[in-house]
Amino acid sequence: MIYGIQPVLEALDAGKEFDKILVLRETSNEQLAEITKIANTLNVPISRVPEEKLNRITGKNHQGVIGFISAIQFASLDNIISETYQEGKIPFILVLDRVTDVRNFGAIARTAECAGMQAVVIPAKGAAQIGSDAMRSSAGALNHISVCRTESLNQTITYLQESGLQVVGCSEKGGDTIYDVDYTVPTAIVMGSEEDGISDDIIKQADTLAKIPMGGKVSSLNVSVAAGIIIFEALRQKNS
Repeated sequence: MIYGIQPVLEALDAGKEFDKILVLRETSNEQLAEITKIANTLNVPISRVPEEKLNRITGKNHQGVIGFISAIQFASLDNIISETYQEGKIPFILVLDRVTDVRNFGAIARTAECAGMQAVVIPAKGAAQIGSDAMRSSAGALNHISVCRTESLNQTITYLQESGLQVVGCSEKGGDTIYDVDYTVPTAIVMGSEEDGISDDIIKQADTLAKIPMGGKVSSLNVSVAAGIIIFEALRQKNS
């Protein structure tokens, strides 16, 4: 976390990867406007917040702006897909739709890396902050798997489909089970948020919806556990 107008401006000029920047909501400060302009140009998520929120985050002189620098360097999904095909490998991608808990995100990234997935895709807004907690939860896996950030998951899913990947949404609304799907072809698996699963518009886009069979009275699993189950079913098929 960095705060203050000049430190944030210098970090932006230096090309630092920001997870997000919080800017004072009601202000006419020209330098804060400049930070917002630069951040928008670089597709850095900006949130306008009241001063009380900034004060809760730090009691020091934040000057109306706090930035959260990402612990990783984000990758280009276009490059990953093209390089995977060029290397003669089958694309195996994970898409996270609004997974906001840093521990869940870190655990999922660890599972994805262990399974040999090429990338994890997250939205620019409404995703877990990739900081020290996420790094610890991933047990270092975030140093080894590519993370791609996108302004539009819908457009990204369309791109994946146009690139020859089937998009499989892991959802209790699925008609098939995760064991009915063929994962030996190029595949992107979509996992939804902790609260309400995959969003309706992405459910409509998915090529297949697959559910995890349940035998108990509780009707849902933690998203990181569910991700592990479907990812390693896919890996089992790939290795069989």
